[in-house]
Amino acid sequence: MPEAIDKVFKETEEHYTKAIRDLEHQFTTLRTGRANPGLLEGVRVEAYGSAMGISGVASVNAPDAHHLVITPWDKTLLGAIERGILAANIGITPVNDGQVVRLSFPQMTEETRKEITKKAHEMAEKHRVGIRNSRRHAKEAIDALPKLKGKNAVEISEDEIKRAHDKLQKLTDSYIKKVDDVLAKKEKEIMTI
Repeated sequence: MPEAIDKVFKETEEHYTKAIRDLEHQFTTLRTGRANPGLLEGVRVEAYGSAMGISGVASVNAPDAHHLVITPWDKTLLGAIERGILAANIGITPVNDGQVVRLSFPQMTEETRKEITKKAHEMAEKHRVGIRNSRRHAKEAIDALPKLKGKNAVEISEDEIKRAHDKLQKLTDSYIKKVDDVLAKKEKEIMTI
């Protein structure tokens, strides 16, 4: 295939890979049956005049499957951490004992598991749509190649364009399947008691 088509494929595959990584990252913020420090990634703490991520002001440990312990590097930030967790609305009330902030995660109900699974499906669908949009942009870029003029002109046959479209669809299908696989793994994690 011509170099111009290879370039389109390389860029498209980078978009697809970023979409998968982003989905996996977003899934870390979903609650499962276990306490996971990733749940606190979206928590912002007002410290030293600016909003910071919780990992910028404290260490987060999971001593067991149902507890997280947040140990601030500066004890004066305990209240700010507590307020940040409450503001993030993750569904857990923090307990400040003057040294650390503790979070206790109760067993999830069947209803809660189904709600979280529904949220995971919505996240996955958003990423599928993003992958399809990248495919559409790549298809448009491939279709535009024969129309280029001047020094950017590319000699490309209709057969090569057709093969590129087929290859693009196969690549897209493989990444949509990866989204489905990541979703199935997360769904299993959420539904496991």
